[in-house]
Amino acid sequence: MTESLQTLYNSQIKKYLQHEFLYKNIHQIPKITKIVLNRGLGEASQNSKTLDNSLQELMLISGQKPIITRSKKSIAGFKIRENIPIGMTVTLRRQKMYNFLNKLINLSLPRIRDFRGVSKNLFDGQGNYNLGLKEQLIFPEIEYDTVDKIRGMDVAIVTTAKTDLEGFALLKSFGMPFKD
Repeated sequence: MTESLQTLYNSQIKKYLQHEFLYKNIHQIPKITKIVLNRGLGEASQNSKTLDNSLQELMLISGQKPIITRSKKSIAGFKIRENIPIGMTVTLRRQKMYNFLNKLINLSLPRIRDFRGVSKNLFDGQGNYNLGLKEQLIFPEIEYDTVDKIRGMDVAIVTTAKTDLEGFALLKSFGMPFKD
């Protein structure tokens, strides 16, 4: 098996980034701190089975149990009452984060239909990258027969980079397939 992304970061990427951006201190070198997966479930307020199915899918994809997010206040227009489940989130750190990033870059993104790369414009201005996925079937753990409905999710890759250029260089050196 190929070396893990964490050892790749420590052995090659740190040196490359320090040389590229002329950092004087090794603590200035950007790194990935966490990856957050979010999924909103608007229909979960009417059907609790969708919440259970989605919880299982996100648990398979991330390798840890998601936290169920609940509504803070009632909104009659959306048929939402206070304190009902409306989504879920998972925060990945350390080795699980690197394992998920490796799976995302090398297995899942190439499985997207007509995939030509991810956009460079999805950085938030502070070096963090936010990617929206339209379906969960791109992950190898999800079987097509067990899916009741196609649902997307948001993937936020949080880095210590100060600018988008530094964040782009960090993710590009990890092998993120950006469009040219």
